[in-house]
Amino acid sequence: MLTSPRTLNFWKAGLSSVPPEVWRRADWEVLILADNALTSVPAALGGLRALHTLDLGHNALTQIPEEIGGLTGLTRYLYLHDNRLTALPEALGRLDRLGYLNVGDNPLGRLPDTLGQMASLVELRAQRAGLAELPPAVGRLGRLREVWLGGNALTGLPAGVSALHELRVLELRDNALPQVPGALRALPRLARLDLRGNRITELPRWISGLPSLEKLDLRWNAVDDGAEPVRALRANGCVVLT
Repeated sequence: MLTSPRTLNFWKAGLSSVPPEVWRRADWEVLILADNALTSVPAALGGLRALHTLDLGHNALTQIPEEIGGLTGLTRYLYLHDNRLTALPEALGRLDRLGYLNVGDNPLGRLPDTLGQMASLVELRAQRAGLAELPPAVGRLGRLREVWLGGNALTGLPAGVSALHELRVLELRDNALPQVPGALRALPRLARLDLRGNRITELPRWISGLPSLEKLDLRWNAVDDGAEPVRALRANGCVVLT
């Protein structure tokens, strides 16, 4: 499973526990444990301080140890998706150099407030995570370019989202939004907005003035295809799917 001097790849290895030899070296840079039958990982995980990529996706994990906050070298990818997690450790906020986080397909219910401390996040994926709201602290993630939140129960977004000036892609399909969140009005670089499968009946006039918008997907809402904002978007060359 050693695919390079500092990479351990146990993808689809049929593991029910992590081999103890994994913890005997502290200089691993990539650890892939995806698509196994893991129900837990030990606190020793926090000792792998050289890791820049950790993949624990597609397992049966019910919790992540707080010691994950010790992975100060984690700069590239952290995959925790498709497990059985009902909560994320508060220590996740200590990963302030991490660029990509995927916690989707878990029955989380909420994201920790410490998410706002992950200042280097460029992409956040929390699809189908049982979310009814986002923590206001998400507005502190000023480097975010992509946010994927489809398949939750969101009825709105916190006002702080208006500070995400680097955001390019926002996926909100299959939620419970009754209207386009007003915080999006302040996003100068938003290019792709997916609002499929919500409860939106009309568009605000300001949406046609978003300077970078290239694609707006409104399928499976009840928006009037002939409404003035829809016509204005089409006239501006924005692809509107209704």
